[in-house]
Amino acid sequence: MRHHFSLKGPLALLPIAFFLTIFIGSGVYYTLQGAELAFYKVSASVAILPALVLAVFLGRESLSNNISIFLEGVREKNIITMCMIYLLAGAYTEVLKGIGGVEATVQFALQFVPQEATLAGVFVIGTFVSTSMGTSMGTIAAIAPIAVGISQALGINPSLMAGAVISGAMFGDNLSMISDTTIAATQIHGCSLRDKFKINFLIALGPLILTLLLYIFSASGEVKPLPSNTHAPELIFAFPYIFVLIIALLGVNVFIVLSSGLILGSLIGLFFSPSYTGLTLAKNIFEGYTSMNEILILSLLIGGLSELAKDQGGIRFLVKSIDKLIQKWGRKAQGSRIAESAISLLVSICDFCTANNTIAIILAGEATLEISQKYHVPMARTAALVTIFSCVFQGILPYSAQVLLAGSIAGVSPLSILPYIYYCYFLGIGAIIAIIFRWPKVKLS
Repeated sequence: MRHHFSLKGPLALLPIAFFLTIFIGSGVYYTLQGAELAFYKVSASVAILPALVLAVFLGRESLSNNISIFLEGVREKNIITMCMIYLLAGAYTEVLKGIGGVEATVQFALQFVPQEATLAGVFVIGTFVSTSMGTSMGTIAAIAPIAVGISQALGINPSLMAGAVISGAMFGDNLSMISDTTIAATQIHGCSLRDKFKINFLIALGPLILTLLLYIFSASGEVKPLPSNTHAPELIFAFPYIFVLIIALLGVNVFIVLSSGLILGSLIGLFFSPSYTGLTLAKNIFEGYTSMNEILILSLLIGGLSELAKDQGGIRFLVKSIDKLIQKWGRKAQGSRIAESAISLLVSICDFCTANNTIAIILAGEATLEISQKYHVPMARTAALVTIFSCVFQGILPYSAQVLLAGSIAGVSPLSILPYIYYCYFLGIGAIIAIIFRWPKVKLS
């Protein structure tokens, strides 16, 4: 039995628009009410439920067939693969936090901070920790309290210090081999972590150097020494981070990378930390699983919603609309530039709407994949671009979790931090330049 009403073509995107309206609308409402973390009061995984009901009941197939289509999207190989990787990444991160790996990494990095470049040093620590941990939120939570204490001791503008912390955190969120943005982008576009990293790193290198120089000049008057550490860092607890980074760069399968890091971290904790027991390990692993609940559930639900939109012609309409723009504005020789611009714009809009860079990559995934295939944009390049632009906007949105968290810890308004998140601005400019000049040209595997 078919429904009398059905969604076709552009109307098939209505459920996605409905989801974004609920999510953004609730965020705006609670912002006006003065609530903290307003855009996270109503979870995206809950806001999507009415949109799913709408998509299922107004689909062009029978109700049972629409549910089957939804389930096909939920169990799609890339979606399930991402979910398994999320669980491993969550367990790995929590175990490393539990054994003291975060504190050891931060203390180790502080040993190399020049006293006359405190602000730049905090940024560098952020890049190292976020690349090792693969999470910008975890990096901000770990480093911001230390950075705020340093800014108070040296009289540095707390908003400026918070900007340096966010900049460092977003560097790793974009570039880390184990960040959920990288995992989502590489799985959706079917490319290797190593190829994506090559392109991404070369684009990010210039912005990294410029940001470092700007933070040095921003606090050039500060020459007071950093507070000395009360104890030397136990480097053994930071070793799993370094190990994971090295084997990921060697191109090892992401499941092996995360599993090896988890096993190594567990063994180090059990053998080198007297207070770390098997029960603590089990608890940390479970906490890691639960920390990924929202993104895991949302990935499954978005997979189903995207499949319904695809079946009903919504994704096809979106791709055709972008295709018309590419044909209109791009000559044959410029096709890849325009295609890359369209891919970047699409994921940027999605992040602006959802305030979650991983969700933005997944939401735009069907369209960015098809555009890449049609216009022969290398998948590794597409993966790099979607992670770059989603992270650029995630880092500068005043209602993103990263900015809100840093502002809360520093005790300043999120808006006061925005001018100082230098890295995100430089990264966006660097990526635009890379698109214009079709750079970098690297050999892909």
